[in-house]
Amino acid sequence: MTQWISAPFGVTAAGEAVTCWTGRCGDYTVQVLTYGAALRSFRVPAPEGSRDILLGFDTLGDYEAQDKYMGATVGRVANRIGGASFVLEGHTYPLAANNGPNCLHGGVRGFDRAVWTARLEGEELLLTHHSPDGDEGFPGGLEVEVRYGLDEAGALSITYQARSDRDTLCSLTNHSYFNLAGHGAGTLEGQSICVHADAITVTDGDSTPTGERLAVDGTPFDLRESVPFLEGLAKAHPQLELGKGYDHNFVLHDLPAGPLRTAAEVTGHGLHLTCRTTQPGLQLYTANYLAGERGKEGAVYGPRSAFCLEAQGWPDAIHHPDFPSIVLHRGETYRQCTVYQVEKSR
Repeated sequence: MTQWISAPFGVTAAGEAVTCWTGRCGDYTVQVLTYGAALRSFRVPAPEGSRDILLGFDTLGDYEAQDKYMGATVGRVANRIGGASFVLEGHTYPLAANNGPNCLHGGVRGFDRAVWTARLEGEELLLTHHSPDGDEGFPGGLEVEVRYGLDEAGALSITYQARSDRDTLCSLTNHSYFNLAGHGAGTLEGQSICVHADAITVTDGDSTPTGERLAVDGTPFDLRESVPFLEGLAKAHPQLELGKGYDHNFVLHDLPAGPLRTAAEVTGHGLHLTCRTTQPGLQLYTANYLAGERGKEGAVYGPRSAFCLEAQGWPDAIHHPDFPSIVLHRGETYRQCTVYQVEKSR
C-alpha cells in the first residue's frame, strides 16, 4: 500500500505555494513537486541499503532558475516543433523559438513552469492543470491530468490524460534524469542500456527531425543488445556528433501491440531499470547539456552524468504526415502511460 504525505516546498517568485508530496510503498520512496508536476527523488533498495537515483534540487529557487526540465512533466508538446510554428486546419500558429529556431517542450513557460493542483485518489497522486486557449501559442483550452503510482515491486507509473475544447496538439512526457549509481555519482560509468528499437528519426544540426529514419544496424544506435553507455558514446557517427551524444527519438511503434511495451532497460551498480510505455517513441538523452548545475546535497551535475528515457510522441510530428499524429481533436481523450520499474539486479 502506498502512503502519501505532503509538506511545503516554498513559494514561487510569482507568489504561488508549492508542495512536495512523498509516497512510500515497501522499500521504495518517491517525491513529487506540484511545481512542474516534477519527480524530485526516487529512492530504491540497493546493495548498500538505499539509493536516490534521480537528479534534482534542494530548493524551489533552484528549480525556477534552471532550464534543464529537471524531473518535470513537459508539454503541451514534448520535444521540438521545427520552425516554432505549425499549421492546423488551415490556420498558422506561431510559437516561441526557445531552442534555436525550434519550439522546445511547450515554449518559454510550458507545463514544467506551472504550479499544478494535487490531490489523492486512492493510492495514486493526481495532479491537474488547465492550459488556457492560446497558452504559449497553442489553440484550445486543455485540461491535463498526471497520475503517479508506486508499488512494492518498484514500479513507478505515470499516467497522462488530456482533453481540449478545440483541435490542438498534445504530446506529454516526463523529463527525469536517472543515474543508477546515485544522483551524485557523476558519470554513467558501469551502466549499460538496451533499447528495443530498430530505427531512429534522423535530426539536423538544430536537433530537428529531417523526416528520414535510420536503421540502427551497424551504428552506435544499435542498442538492441545491452551496450555500456560510455562505449556507445565513444563511437564515431554524424548523428552523435550533432547531438553531442545520444539525444534521439527511437522508433517504438513497431513493437508488439499491448497496453504497455518494454522500450528500454538499463543495468548497473546492482540495479536494473525497465521502462515500459504505450508511447510510440523514446527520446534517449544522455544529459549532454548539463553544465555543472549544483543539485541535491551539493552534488554537481555535469554532461553525461545521467540519462533520460522520455517516452513521447515523435518530435516535430506535426510537420511529417508519416509520423504518428500528435493532433488531439476536440472531444477526444489523450491517454498514455509510462512505467519505470527499478529492482536489484538478479
